[in-house]
Amino acid sequence: MNVFVTIFIGASVLVAGFISGAFGMAGGMILMGALLLVLPVPTAMVLHGVTQMTSNGWRGVVWRRYVDFRVFLRFTCGLLAACALFFFVSYVPDRATVLICLGCVPFLVMLVPPTLIPQADRPFGAEICGFLNVLLQFMAGVSGPVLDAFFIRSEFDRRTIVATKAVCQTAAHFAKLIYFLQIGHTLSGEGVDTWIFGLCIFMAVAGTTLSRTILDRLSDTQFRRWTKSILMVVGGAYLAQGIYLYAR
Repeated sequence: MNVFVTIFIGASVLVAGFISGAFGMAGGMILMGALLLVLPVPTAMVLHGVTQMTSNGWRGVVWRRYVDFRVFLRFTCGLLAACALFFFVSYVPDRATVLICLGCVPFLVMLVPPTLIPQADRPFGAEICGFLNVLLQFMAGVSGPVLDAFFIRSEFDRRTIVATKAVCQTAAHFAKLIYFLQIGHTLSGEGVDTWIFGLCIFMAVAGTTLSRTILDRLSDTQFRRWTKSILMVVGGAYLAQGIYLYAR
């Protein structure tokens, strides 16, 4: 891997970790799109999974006293149900499909009436959330917008949302990593050095740590407004790019 690609990946992980740490989402979408610019889909999925597990896991540690572990355990039940279903299918999407899925997710979430989306703190909300999130992880590599929809009308404050979503996302990215590894897609032969993992882990922790001051300064209203705006911009860009790849 040449030096410019390495710098690009490292910088992308740092920025994604910072944005995820400040807003609890969107960073994963940005990182997935960046990795697809320089890596094949299976390799991008594996590297993205390792990086986001680190970023979300560290964020869960930083905000550990705000994690609602009851919601996390219920989320895990839905996650395991999806894994049991999907592990019978060895499906790997192409780059255009991943980009279109990435682009559509935020808009689909916004189009569904909020009253029809069960919240994570309500009966069966976390279980449904876990099931859908893992399905999206296997198709698009990310599931943040859908996860956010299950928290946005809950009674949790912004710190509890960020902390609980972090541990849920760590579990979902772990499931994605195992899925792509178990169907035979590794980094061997793809021009990715193993030390790149170390670089990505370091940058993910650094970006997450730097973001804490931003989250502390945001009000709950600002937090929700900025999250929605970032998702719409990023989603629109990916949707346009995916449609272009299919059309040419």
